[in-house]
Amino acid sequence: MIVETIKNFLRFTFFILLQVTILKHLDLNRFFNPFLYVICILMLPIKMDKSLVMFIAFITGLIVDMFYNTMGMNAAACTFMAFCRPGVLRFYSPIGEYDANAVPTSASLGIRWMISYAGTLILFHHTVLFFLEALTFHSPFTTIAKIITSGATTLILVLIAQNFMSRND
Repeated sequence: MIVETIKNFLRFTFFILLQVTILKHLDLNRFFNPFLYVICILMLPIKMDKSLVMFIAFITGLIVDMFYNTMGMNAAACTFMAFCRPGVLRFYSPIGEYDANAVPTSASLGIRWMISYAGTLILFHHTVLFFLEALTFHSPFTTIAKIITSGATTLILVLIAQNFMSRND
C-alpha cells in the first residue's frame, strides 16, 4: 500500500512537471494543446472514494493553473472530469464488476475500454476548459475544433504514456 502511494505520487509529480515545463511551451498550433497531466486523474484507483478523487482533481488543476496563469480554469475542468468519472466508469463497466484494487489502464482493462473511458473524460475536461477559455459561444466551431484536436492529441499521449508505464511495472 505504501509502495503504491509513493509510486502514484512520483507519477503525479512527473506528469505535472512534464506538463508545466515541456508541454506548456510546445508551439504545435493553437488547435493542438496536449494536456497529458489529466492522466493523473484517469489512473486513480477505480474504487477510490469519490470525494477524494474530486479533491485530488481540484488540487491537480489548481497546480497547473498556477503555472499557466489561468485562474481556476484547469481546476474547474479537472473537478468536472472527476465528478463525471463514476458515471463514466459505470457506463463502461465490464460484465460483472471491476476488481476491488483495479487501476484503469489499457493493460488491465483493454485498449478499447481505455480509449472509451479516457476519451470520454478527456472530452469532458477539454469541453469545460476551452469554453471557459473562450468565455463565449460566439465562435463555437473554433472552440469545438480545439476540443476535438487537443482531445485526440491528449488521448494519444495518454495511451503512449500508459504503454511505457505498463512496461516498467
